[in-house]
Amino acid sequence: MKMRSVTHNNRKRAFEVKTSNKSFIFPYAKVDPQPTSDDPIVQIFVDKELGWEGFTFVLESGQEGTVHIEQVLEYNQDPGYLRDLLLYRLTIEAQKQVDASPLSKREIIRRLGTSAAQFYRLLDQTNYRKSVDQLLSLLHVLDCDVDLVVRAKSA
Repeated sequence: MKMRSVTHNNRKRAFEVKTSNKSFIFPYAKVDPQPTSDDPIVQIFVDKELGWEGFTFVLESGQEGTVHIEQVLEYNQDPGYLRDLLLYRLTIEAQKQVDASPLSKREIIRRLGTSAAQFYRLLDQTNYRKSVDQLLSLLHVLDCDVDLVVRAKSA
């Protein structure tokens, strides 16, 4: 996700990040170095060296800090980001289970009722076009139980 613009709001003590379809707040307390009234932000910009997926800020003291869009999305609990994170974690676990399984890859593909190309797309952790359902089916074929745990956040 690319950033369109970033500003800072000293009253809120937060950065205001705009992407193509959403706006987010990211507090000063989550960055290093932290801006203060004694060392304020003098420059802030979306960083092209990060592929427009992050921003850099410069404090009056000359210290610089950089924030990636993933930090902003995680802080704001963006549903799309959380879904991709879940897919990533399930894919890594599926890779481990395939490697440890006594079943051949050909047998796994047959049991899934899919093609070899689709099987390898499921195991590609950079592919976010797959569904959680497909990964759960793969883990089921590998004789794995998947438990979803929901708990209240600790204070």
